Amino acid sequence: MSERVHGERKVRGGKLVVVDATVSADKIIDVVLSGDFFLEPDEALGWLTAALEGQSADVSLDHLTAVLDTAARDADLVGFGTRDIALTVLRALGRATTWDDLDLEIMETGPLPPRMQMALDEVIVRQVAEGRRAPSLRFWDWASSAVVIGSYQSLSNEVDEAAAERHGIEVVRRVSGGGAMFIEPGNTITYSLAVPDTLVAGMSFQDSYAFLDEWVLRGLRSVGIEAAYAGLNDIASPVGKIAGAAQKRIPGGVLHHVTMAYDIDADKMLEVLRIGREKMSDKGTRSAAKRVDPIRSQTGLSREKVIDALLAEFEQSFGAAYVGLDQATIDEAAALVESKHGTAAWRARVP
Repeated sequence: MSERVHGERKVRGGKLVVVDATVSADKIIDVVLSGDFFLEPDEALGWLTAALEGQSADVSLDHLTAVLDTAARDADLVGFGTRDIALTVLRALGRATTWDDLDLEIMETGPLPPRMQMALDEVIVRQVAEGRRAPSLRFWDWASSAVVIGSYQSLSNEVDEAAAERHGIEVVRRVSGGGAMFIEPGNTITYSLAVPDTLVAGMSFQDSYAFLDEWVLRGLRSVGIEAAYAGLNDIASPVGKIAGAAQKRIPGGVLHHVTMAYDIDADKMLEVLRIGREKMSDKGTRSAAKRVDPIRSQTGLSREKVIDALLAEFEQSFGAAYVGLDQATIDEAAALVESKHGTAAWRARVP
């Protein structure tokens, strides 16, 4: 049995690549490669097309790119590259997706304790990866203050636990890497995206961070903040850092979450977090407090208004249905709190 497939990829800052092909007996045949790109010499189109003929429908992105690299010889590919062709093939095969391919949900949960937030993130991305839930966005409501440390950070190096206890701040550890976050319910905007890994197929980690937050940058600009990505995982405006992102990838799924400083008690943050001089040495400032420029100071808008603007941008960009938190997911997350996120062993996995 054979099936005709079609895939398109608009290269960021480049041209459109289109692949039409037939999949028969798990092989790719009858390939037509087209697009508005530039390619010299003319014969190179035939070389690249021939390289795709007969490839396995399970071919890996890296292998297909290497085959195309060999086929390209000394050709000039302008506005696209061999990896773009390979990604377009995977898209035609249904192994790489776009936002338009996804039926998205916005999950409303209400305020939750910090350890439940950690568990819920892990449960939701697992559900998405296993096909039990649609790709989801959720903005967190924090029930209490917290310090959230990255999966690989040392608890004792990052947190003054006595100071945290004195201020009634719970210390939890998330499944993603990255740095510590200082959380106060009214001063923080946090959101999570759980999406299939096909959405970022072929992207480097750095490219995927910026890609998954493009809508956020547009939303921030709609409230007057000229936001852009800075480095690997920071979002900043011309006057300072606004947010930090982190990711965890599992087979089939990607968890991408971001915490923004809406407002901040810098003195309390510096009392609880052990931010050393060495860590700050590459940041262009001697003061950790000066690195963060909260959204409130730049917009004058309430936290709720900023979140509303970001949700509006997400809905306008991709479309999404609002859903509540179902009991089965609550139970699954609660069990994970008991077995992992609420335990001293997990919190101190790196002492």
